Amino acid sequence: MKSYVVLAGNIGAGKSTLVRMLCERMSWEPYYEPVAENPYLQDFYADMRRWAFHSQVFFLTYRARAHRALMDIARPVVQDRSFYEDAEVFARALHLQEAMSDRDWETYQGLYRTLTTLLTPPDLVVYLRASVPTLRRRIEQRGRDFESHITDDYLGRLGALYEEWITAFTLSPVLIVPSDRLDFVKDSRDLDAIVATVIERLRGNQGELFAGAP
Repeated sequence: MKSYVVLAGNIGAGKSTLVRMLCERMSWEPYYEPVAENPYLQDFYADMRRWAFHSQVFFLTYRARAHRALMDIARPVVQDRSFYEDAEVFARALHLQEAMSDRDWETYQGLYRTLTTLLTPPDLVVYLRASVPTLRRRIEQRGRDFESHITDDYLGRLGALYEEWITAFTLSPVLIVPSDRLDFVKDSRDLDAIVATVIERLRGNQGELFAGAP
């Protein structure tokens, strides 16, 4: 069965790890978020308001191209972070903090909406929901220097935007993984539960990780 599954979630939620574990378990094809050579990035950090639009349009185009390519892969594929998150969470955060002007935001949104109509949605979006303390602990555990500047306030703001987005997202079925309660790295039973529920969702059944969880 050809399936296109996307893992979504905040910085430190465990997306890359779960992509790897799902693919190892089910012999699926992993697609990790690549480090794009954004030609605007240096300018963006020097003057965010001037270059935010250019930088975000580059990332949006880059991820839309990846999304389109994954649609053509014959094997089941699991993607680390979605095209939608780039616009609905990270670009929106820049607009809310006034690093992107209203005019640029409207233009960016028009491009995003157009691309959305041209791309086939994933068969399933798996959203890793995690609180700021959980995110902070995992970020510190992996020890990436470039993440050391990320504040709890920023993680919280991104988390609020993630919740707004996933609540309103209707293009694909959504499975929410309560990452504060499930430790799929240390407890194989938690991974078993996630795998089983993903399979049920892809079969069209409404499997749940916990009673009452979407």
